[in-house]
Amino acid sequence: MRKLLYAGSFDPITLGHMDMIRRACRLCDELIVAVMINPDKHAFIPAEQRVEMIRRACAELGNVRVTFHSGLLIDCAREHGVDAVIRGLRPLGDFDSEFSMAQANRMLGGVETLMLAADERYAYISSSMVRQIISFNGDIQALVPPELAEEIYKAVRDGCR
Repeated sequence: MRKLLYAGSFDPITLGHMDMIRRACRLCDELIVAVMINPDKHAFIPAEQRVEMIRRACAELGNVRVTFHSGLLIDCAREHGVDAVIRGLRPLGDFDSEFSMAQANRMLGGVETLMLAADERYAYISSSMVRQIISFNGDIQALVPPELAEEIYKAVRDGCR
């Protein structure tokens, strides 16, 4: 059984994340989507709520399991017994940091990384962009799973206070 891990903050989940999840699902028997908790970062949406949002967004995908983890990515990978980690690459700026992280994860824990190029329809989307648009009362419908847009909007607005 092939198991892959797709980890991130997902604060909030975007259509770009969902595209990666759908594409990664086709590469494995089970995809673990892990909401990573970074105590040094201020999360706008509580981890438990992010996990539930992702579960709802992935409901039609039978081989996705959603969880959260506070710690190193390699520890999460070991805990779930994954074969590799999936990372998305956007055209500008992602490669250097993702390459360094992949090298560190392999050196520290023997975890391989599979990098998927972002679909051009979603390559410009980031969670920080979504949060910024919300901070100016903008429309996020085209950036996040439509069924979650209102909840994301409210959660981020509440998290900004």
